[in-house]
Amino acid sequence: MARNLEPEAIGQLHAPVLLDEVLELLAPAFTGRESAVMVDGTLGMGGHTEAVLQRFPGVNVIGIDRDPQAIELASARLARFGDRFRAVRATYDQIDEVVAGLGLDTVDAVLMDLGVSSLQLDDDERGFSYSRPAPLDMRMDQSGGETAAQILANWSEGELARILRVYGEEKFAKRIARRIVDTREESPITDSVALAQLVRDAIPAATRRTGGHPAKRTFQALRIAVNDELTILESAVPKALSVLRVGGRLVIESYQSLEDRIVKTIFKQGSEVDIPADLPILPADMDEPALKLITRRAIQADEDAIADNPRAQSVRLRAVQINKPFEPNTRSSR
Repeated sequence: MARNLEPEAIGQLHAPVLLDEVLELLAPAFTGRESAVMVDGTLGMGGHTEAVLQRFPGVNVIGIDRDPQAIELASARLARFGDRFRAVRATYDQIDEVVAGLGLDTVDAVLMDLGVSSLQLDDDERGFSYSRPAPLDMRMDQSGGETAAQILANWSEGELARILRVYGEEKFAKRIARRIVDTREESPITDSVALAQLVRDAIPAATRRTGGHPAKRTFQALRIAVNDELTILESAVPKALSVLRVGGRLVIESYQSLEDRIVKTIFKQGSEVDIPADLPILPADMDEPALKLITRRAIQADEDAIADNPRAQSVRLRAVQINKPFEPNTRSSR
């Protein structure tokens, strides 16, 4: 079990994606400041936080995670940094509450590394992986909420098809949902390998031979539904922007198109000036937009980075800087 590992061994379980690029994007938020504060909104096993604490001696980090095992492991790994690191168990859409609860008005930087961590993928008690038999749980916080098995047992065929189509971008969503409903009438679907085989059987044979494992999109959709990931992300990004000081930066790594689309939309709309399209001259006193795009296009991993860390293949890295205090309730991005 990962929780019994020594701090050094914990760091070997997960290699942060595009770590050098992330540090370069964060650096200007800390430059010229004797002390600074960063919030790691997705602490995981603490890889990004460890790198920040090592690279920037004047930076303190607040680490947020909903997973109590992640909090435990990261806290052990980062204990040598003393009070420069504080862990808080919460979801990252509670970032404003966490920051205020620690007596801070603003912070200098926020980092979010989205998706499921290696810790969760490799834990056979979680059921995130379709390659090993495990109970279909998929909760990042196992203290409450519906499991994937409960969703498969209780949601209607239409609801199942919707989440597979929307969250998994699965073109065979209706066929898979129909197969789930037919199968559960005979026996409950509680095992990850059994679900993977069910999906494989529901998809046309010709399609199975391309595009990776046929169950990948179904498992993604269920994980997102179980953890309400997209709803939380839509709330978390503007709240993260609202706690940043002017000149502060938000850096986000996404691993699937739905996440990246949310991030891109909020960043883009927050960086635009709302003016009539036919206005010939911009007024001199026009307010600047709240955000400055640091990455005009998402940064992606090159072949060498992917060879070193296969998880980097789908990453999209984006960053913005705060031009003026960001108001999440009145932003133009939604």
